[in-house]
Amino acid sequence: MEDTALMASIMGLIVHSGNTKSECMEAIQLAKKGQIEAAKEKIKLANESLIEAHHAQTGLLSQEARGEKVEVSMLLIHAQDHLMNAITFRDLAQEMIELYERIQGE
Repeated sequence: MEDTALMASIMGLIVHSGNTKSECMEAIQLAKKGQIEAAKEKIKLANESLIEAHHAQTGLLSQEARGEKVEVSMLLIHAQDHLMNAITFRDLAQEMIELYERIQGE
């Protein structure tokens, strides 16, 4: 993979992972205010961003599986870290929204 394509994949991972985390944070804030349905909509948007991040990651993994070397750099490691944090943050946001929903329903 040429450097520009690799950089585009890495930046895709970072941008879409960051968008996922931002949408999740907004979802938590909405749930805290009692806006559960709006919070769930934000989680849907977060999931869409997460899918885009996974597409970028899958491209890199497919290249490696074809035997094409992917240069591991600090930027690539940083991008993977963003993705893993976004997944964890999304999972926790979903749990928090469910808790707020239960608390507000009582």
